[in-house]
Amino acid sequence: MDDKAYTLQYDLKKSPKVEVLTEQAIARLRKHEPEDGYYLAFSGGKDSMVIYDLAVRAGVRFDAHFHQTTVDPPEVLRFIREHYPDVAWTKPKRSMFQMIVDHGTPPTRIIRYCCSELKELHGSGRVVVLGVRWAESARRRNRPVYGESTRRAGTYFLSPIVDWTTADVWDYILSRNLPYCSLYDEGKTRIGCIMCPMQGPRGMLDDARRYPKFYRAYLGAFRRMLAGRKTPFPCGSTAEEVMQWWTGQRFDSETIQTNLLEVSE
Repeated sequence: MDDKAYTLQYDLKKSPKVEVLTEQAIARLRKHEPEDGYYLAFSGGKDSMVIYDLAVRAGVRFDAHFHQTTVDPPEVLRFIREHYPDVAWTKPKRSMFQMIVDHGTPPTRIIRYCCSELKELHGSGRVVVLGVRWAESARRRNRPVYGESTRRAGTYFLSPIVDWTTADVWDYILSRNLPYCSLYDEGKTRIGCIMCPMQGPRGMLDDARRYPKFYRAYLGAFRRMLAGRKTPFPCGSTAEEVMQWWTGQRFDSETIQTNLLEVSE
C-alpha cells in the first residue's frame, strides 16, 4: 500500500502498537540525551516529522536542521517554512550542479557523493537524531538504535524509530493530526531530491516533467561536466545522451551497470 492509499484509508483510531512504539521511542530519546542537546536532522519528510514530534513530547533539548541540496522540491521548502519555522536551514558549499561538474559524473545508485556531502557531514561532534528505519532499505537493516559514527569520531547517531514500519509512521502522523507535505497525497512515497536516482527511472522522469527548470539545469550541468572531463564519458557524448543514460532510457540494465563501474573506477 502506498502512502496516499494509506492516508485515505486510515480511520483515525489509535493503534495500540504505535502507542507502545511511541513510548519506546520517547524512552530512547530521554536515555541518550546529551548535555548540549540533540542535533535533529530534518528533511520535511514523514520520518523526520515523527522524530521532531517525538523529541518535543520527550521534553529533550534539540535543535533541528534542514540541509538544502539546491534540488529540493519547492513543495517541501514551502511546507517547512510554513509548519516548522524554528528549523535552521543550512546551505551547501556547492550546488548539486557544480558537484556534477567537479566529480565528472552525475550521482547514481552506486556513486552517491551527493548524499555524503549534502546530508551526512553535519552535526560533527554531537548526537544526531535521524529518522532512518530498517524497513526503508537493505542497507539500513544493520543500523543500531544508537552508536558512534564509523567515519567521524565523537559523532553519535540515534535512530529512535529505526524499528517502525511505514504503516507505523502513518499511524503516528494521522493519530497526532500532524500536517504533512502535499506530495504524499499525490502518490509520492519518499520525498527527496528532484530526479534522485534512488527512486528509479520512472520517478526520475516524473520529476523531469514536473520540474522542467531543474531538468534543464541538469542538462546544463552535464554539458559543463563533459567539457571539463579529461577523458570521454563512457555513457554519452552529449548532455542529452547522458540524460538518457542517467534516467535509464538509453541502455539496457546490463550495459548501464557496466558503464557505471567504468565511471566509478
